[in-house]
Amino acid sequence: MKVFEHIPPELVEWIGQQPLFFNATAPLDGAGHVNLSPRGLDTLRIVDPNTVVILDLTGSGNETAAHLSENGRMTLMFCAFSGPPRILRLYGAGEVIPPASPDWGELRGLFDDSLPGVRQLFHLQVERVQTSCGYGVPLMDLVGQREALIRWSEKKGPRGIREFRDQHNWRSIDGLPAPIVSDQE
Repeated sequence: MKVFEHIPPELVEWIGQQPLFFNATAPLDGAGHVNLSPRGLDTLRIVDPNTVVILDLTGSGNETAAHLSENGRMTLMFCAFSGPPRILRLYGAGEVIPPASPDWGELRGLFDDSLPGVRQLFHLQVERVQTSCGYGVPLMDLVGQREALIRWSEKKGPRGIREFRDQHNWRSIDGLPAPIVSDQE
């Protein structure tokens, strides 16, 4: 295991090659549920050695936003499914960046503007970077990114996505309030 105070350049490059990562958050209440979300679709940018931005697309829940709004704790994990074994975790303080935020335009500009269903951004201030062996992670071949979420968002359209969020994204499974935002489409 190695620990760093920032993301070294060789790990920045390695992160950019990973087609999948996971973000973990949890409520302060110990009886609450830990949330672990897989993410792909080119939704992560490293702004500097201690800053990561995630593009959040509309999904079935809004757990990450609810937890970040309550306490800001977030961990990202990357696994090498090909090449040499490695696990990388980024620990830090996260915040939700809604479209109304003054930082929205600059940070949203880091990503493809054609992705439908964008809900918000997550901004992670990295406080600890930790690698571990990854010897138990299986080797797998990437077939491709799933397009189902993109097709679902396109089919719903901006109004349908807003209605879906109003019905499904305003509270976490533990009852914490989660921000509801509008598309900028």
